[in-house]
Amino acid sequence: MLFNSEKEEIIKDLGHLNPDLKPLRILLYGPVGAGKSCFINSVQRALLGRNVMPALESSTSGETVTVSIKTHKLKKREGGHYPFVFCDVMGLERDKFIHKEDWYKERQPAGIRTEDIIKVLEGHILDDYEFNPQAPITEDDPKYKQCPEPGDKIHCLVSIVPADAISRTDHSVIEKMMAVRKKASELNIPQVIVLTKVDIACEIVSRDLKKLYYSRKIREKMKESSNELGILVQHIYPVKNYHEEITEDSDIDVIILMTLRDIIYFGSDYVEHLCEEK
Repeated sequence: MLFNSEKEEIIKDLGHLNPDLKPLRILLYGPVGAGKSCFINSVQRALLGRNVMPALESSTSGETVTVSIKTHKLKKREGGHYPFVFCDVMGLERDKFIHKEDWYKERQPAGIRTEDIIKVLEGHILDDYEFNPQAPITEDDPKYKQCPEPGDKIHCLVSIVPADAISRTDHSVIEKMMAVRKKASELNIPQVIVLTKVDIACEIVSRDLKKLYYSRKIREKMKESSNELGILVQHIYPVKNYHEEITEDSDIDVIILMTLRDIIYFGSDYVEHLCEEK
């Protein structure tokens, strides 16, 4: 595990980042309760070295707090913001079926629609648009941008997946995530998985986070996530978000920052390639 000096080195590297497009836009998506907002807060906490709450979190894993698209700027310790932002959206859910008659069930969509996530990828949806599970955004909506610029689009797609529940994730949710992944692949957008709740998935890791990369259980969860979503294991990052901790934890910080650094580098490389193609 890296030491505090390495943690400070990562923060220094991120502070010197100067991408060709600013800000880099990183989209977080995944099942309801996977820990998207918690990951955002954990990243900001690791960068600042103090407790923060830029993104609202739910105390229950089955509820979604985010109902609209939110762009989160990340503060620097010395003031100002980093040249990258997180885009947070409503969580994915299993569609519900309502009994209409004894012999008939009506399908009722729940959670964010894949069409809307794809529109976010393409840069069409403006901040604060409130997602409607029953219908996707239309082109005449005031929050719909007809002709997005390269800086409006997503530069890295991050699937937030709970390590303790990947095997129980409904197949319909996996299908929705795969539909988004397919479109991102068509756009050549880099993609990673952030595997959250590793301390719940593995008791050994819960007792000692330094054992994270040596845990057979976590390795199994990484392979399972890779099989389900088709992302290479080397692009899957197990993390522990801040949850009950009040004070700073260097082990959590280092793991979070190592993950963040790769995500930002992938996004920066993608943007560099886009600018070279012009």
